[in-house]
Amino acid sequence: MMTLCDIGNTTYHFLQDDNEFKISVNDNISNIINQIYYISVNDKAEKKLLKKYPNSINIKSFFNFKTSYSSTMGFDRVVACANKNNNIIVDCGSAITVDIMKNNTHLGGFIMPGIEAIKNIYPNISEKLSFDFETNLNLDKIPLNTNDAINYALLQMIILPIKNIQEQYNLEIIFTGETSKYIINHFENTKYEKHLIFDSMKSAIRKNI
Repeated sequence: MMTLCDIGNTTYHFLQDDNEFKISVNDNISNIINQIYYISVNDKAEKKLLKKYPNSINIKSFFNFKTSYSSTMGFDRVVACANKNNNIIVDCGSAITVDIMKNNTHLGGFIMPGIEAIKNIYPNISEKLSFDFETNLNLDKIPLNTNDAINYALLQMIILPIKNIQEQYNLEIIFTGETSKYIINHFENTKYEKHLIFDSMKSAIRKNI
C-alpha cells in the first residue's frame, strides 16, 4: 500500500488508497498511514513533509523526459506529460499550464494565471468591478452588461490561447485540474483525466520499484 503526494504551491494533494484529499501547505500533515511517494514544486513544503515523514520518497529520478524546455519547467508539468504521446496537456489549478507533446517529445508550453487569480484582478481595479462568476455564458454574443463583460473577458483570456495552440498543432487536448470544468465545454476533441498526475506517478513507481 502507498500514499501519493503532489506538493504544489498552495496544497499537499494526497491520494491514499482510494481516498483523495488536500491539505494547505500552511496546515499540519497527519494521518498518513502508508509509505509516501511524492513530487514537489515547493521546496519549503517538501521540507515540512520530510520533517514529519522522513522516509518519504521523491520520485523525480523515476522520470526520463525528453524536452527542449529549460530546467525551470515545473516538475508537476513533467509528470502530467510523461505518458502522453500526441496531446496538448492543460492543467487547471492555481495556474493554468499548457504543454504540447508530439511524438513522445515535449515541444514546449506556456503558463497563465488560474481562474481564481484572474477573478481577483477585477475587484482590485475598482469596487464597481466586483462580479458574479458565470460559467454558462454565450461567448458568441457581445456582452451588454458589466457582469457579462467581465466574465466574457475572463473566459476568453484563457480559452483563446489554448484554442490557438490546438489549431496550430491539431492535437487532442487532455484537461486535468478542478477548474477545467469551467472551460472544457468550449473545446472540441478533448477528454478529462481527473487523476492524470497520480496515474503518471503510479506508472513510474511500477516501472522503478
